[in-house]
Amino acid sequence: MQVRTRHTPTFGVARLVLAPGELVLADPLTVAATSYGLSVEVKGAGDKAVALCTAGPEGGWIDAAPVLPGDLHLVELDGANGWCLARQSWIASSSTVAMNPEAPPMKALFGGHEGFLNYAHGQGAVVLACYGALDLVTLAAGEAVTISSDHVVAFADTVQCRLRPSAPDGAQSIPTGEGLVFDFAGPGAVLTQTRGPRRLTTWLRANGVSSRS
Repeated sequence: MQVRTRHTPTFGVARLVLAPGELVLADPLTVAATSYGLSVEVKGAGDKAVALCTAGPEGGWIDAAPVLPGDLHLVELDGANGWCLARQSWIASSSTVAMNPEAPPMKALFGGHEGFLNYAHGQGAVVLACYGALDLVTLAAGEAVTISSDHVVAFADTVQCRLRPSAPDGAQSIPTGEGLVFDFAGPGAVLTQTRGPRRLTTWLRANGVSSRS
């Protein structure tokens, strides 16, 4: 899979160029267009739905457009280290990349419950989207930082992390990340976004905008 981006950094679109017969996985909500004859089969439902996109004998392409406006980022997995991804940030990945929400890093964070992160490992490309602009936080060994879960896009599994409440008495949710922050320690990389999707939802409700408006 070759990834070509356009309209970044504000309204990024990723064109995934596939070899003949190549299979990639994508978020069905982001598939905006495909070359004629490319097969798209959706498996699962709701936030667990995945589009299996297969190129024909002459290859093909997919245009993946994130739901929220912002930048795109490509992570190349080398088979040695995995990445923890915010579920809403994942756009597409090579078929050689495995997603495992029950991997040890996820169990360590969520205690066996299904959380707002997924774990990607293997070899291949992973396309991520952020809401707003993308920031790369590179932590040296022993360097630490605290980041709101709503602003975390992804982080390498070389980074030490702890998930904790942002306020002792505030509402908290493992499935959504509401009311939680990360304490990260290096070495490793953390990808963040300058806008928070949950904060947008909170602002809309506070200003009288809802699905029933």
